Formats: sequence, C-alpha cells, structure tokens
Amino acid sequence: MADGETFEECFDELWAIAYRVAYRVLGGRSDAEDAAQEAMVRACLAWRRASHHPEPWVAKVAAGVAIDTWRRRHRRRSDGPAPGVDELALVEDRVQLNGALRSLPRRQREVVVLRYLADLPEAAVAAALGCTAGTVKQHASRGIAALRRQLEPAGES
Repeated sequence: MADGETFEECFDELWAIAYRVAYRVLGGRSDAEDAAQEAMVRACLAWRRASHHPEPWVAKVAAGVAIDTWRRRHRRRSDGPAPGVDELALVEDRVQLNGALRSLPRRQREVVVLRYLADLPEAAVAAALGCTAGTVKQHASRGIAALRRQLEPAGES
C-alpha cells in the first residue's frame, strides 16, 4: 500500500488481512467476519494514525478483537449440545494456542501474531513495531521456540 491512500482504496486488502487473522484465531467463518468487521471499523475511525502502516495495524487490532471474542464465548459456554470429537479437538488446540500466546512476552507475542497469523513480511512487522528486521527475526525465533516447548506433547523432544 502506498502512503497517502484513502481507507476506501485500502479496504479490500485490509479486510483480507483482518479476516485471515481472525479466522486463524477463532476457526469459524461467522465469528471471523464479525471480528474483521470490528477491526475495519476501528481502522476507519483511526485512519489518520493507522494509515502509516495499515496492514500490521489492522492485523494487530483483528487479533485483539478475535482473542476477546474467543474469551467471551468460552466464558459463557456452559450449556448447549456437546461438540463432536473432531470439533472438540480443534477447540482444545485453540485453547492451548491462546494460552501459549498469552504466556509469551508482549513483544514476542506481537511479532508472532503479525508475522505468522497475519502473514506479514518481516519488514512490515519491523516498521509497525518500530524495530529492525533483525529484532523481528530474534523475537519470532524465540517466540516460536517457546510455543513449541509449551505445545509439544509430553514425551516428545
């Protein structure tokens, strides 16, 4: 995206980023669309600030909205039909991933979300976070290593 583009000119590309991040966190189309819509509303309202680095800004906001949605849903989920075995396994995986992401230091979590959930290049992540590409690589490497240690099944090395 070129600097100085309007929100309307950037909308389609930003919507795709917001939806992709939200879907990876939530795993459901409807919830991901709602989270992406909320992220886009926030981007529109804060366009003057967000327009300098809109892709990482929207990815970060979409991730936050998706995680908040996920938390609200799981606080309320005590009734209703039991999910199928496959669905239950997916939910458990997401619960573990969300817990592992929350346990990372803030900068590692930001880098992992922007780099791997939003699928942004290192240069865009570095620009969004105000650091160098080398710092992004370092935080990504450490964050992924910590996630692997936490999520690795017992007995595997």
